[in-house]
Amino acid sequence: QVQLVESGGGLVQPGGSLRLTCEASGFASHYYAMGWFRQAPGKEREGVSCISSNDHSTYYVDSVKGRFTISRDNAKKTVYLQMNNLKPEDTGVYYCATACRNNPLGPYLDGMNYWGKGTLVTVST
Repeated sequence: QVQLVESGGGLVQPGGSLRLTCEASGFASHYYAMGWFRQAPGKEREGVSCISSNDHSTYYVDSVKGRFTISRDNAKKTVYLQMNNLKPEDTGVYYCATACRNNPLGPYLDGMNYWGKGTLVTVST
């Protein structure tokens, strides 16, 4: 059974940090470009960051460049998102998914993808 399970969300003050973790099971995740997506209330889902399956190159949406870092550990079938200097506009449900492509590296929502159920990140005083 294919599963992507996110963890690490929560409530944090502006300027704080969180580390999201995505654990994959039931498929060969090391063959897939993986990524993080988020959906804020009343907004469409957007691709935040992707990491390639081969050379671990990375993609970030402009709004998180310099603040977020994506990484993966294929031996543990895990993808991480380190989020620093969080802002209120980073608030939303964060999803782990295979909805990325390697070339060019970036979000790719077409086709069949695996998605987790999401973890809520709230940045507020």
